[in-house]
Amino acid sequence: MSMKLAILGLLLERNMHPYEITLVMKERSMDRITKLQMGSLYYAVDKLAQDGYIEALEVIRSSDRPDKTIYAITEQGKALFEQLILQQIKKNEPFYHPMYMALAMSRHIDQNKVEKLLEERLRETEHQVNLAYQVYEEHISIVPRSALHLMYGTYEHTLTELKWLQRLYDDVVARKLKDIGTPLNLEA
Repeated sequence: MSMKLAILGLLLERNMHPYEITLVMKERSMDRITKLQMGSLYYAVDKLAQDGYIEALEVIRSSDRPDKTIYAITEQGKALFEQLILQQIKKNEPFYHPMYMALAMSRHIDQNKVEKLLEERLRETEHQVNLAYQVYEEHISIVPRSALHLMYGTYEHTLTELKWLQRLYDDVVARKLKDIGTPLNLEA
């Protein structure tokens, strides 16, 4: 659903060919906010066209490159787009962090290994925080506020992740994962 939503939304902005859609998705870091498998983009475009949600406007032919089909969203596609947006906004699913189960059981393994992996994860998350803020700042003058909320929300979520990881790392370094009866240091 995310891929169809992204394709339809971008075609609302302007008519494009699939490769151009891919470039815009990458430029806007859409792959960092949802699972978008770029390999499935062409399949999704074909399916949307087959179902009448988008239509081919023209084919640009070139002797040295593959043909480029320019697509536009149809009225039926606009209705589907609205339906998909409202479904996603309404959806309230529980959040399952990939680390949660491992964290619950991590006290039973070598803490040096946990510490080393958390160090790497902290460095990567710091990079993600900086990147998320940079993406937000670079797009202030070129995207609507709805996209800015998304970009800044990504920054805030990543910053929260960083704080959580740092608190966890501090406890691993202090070898406190087995402790019982002491609250977390939430000031850190």
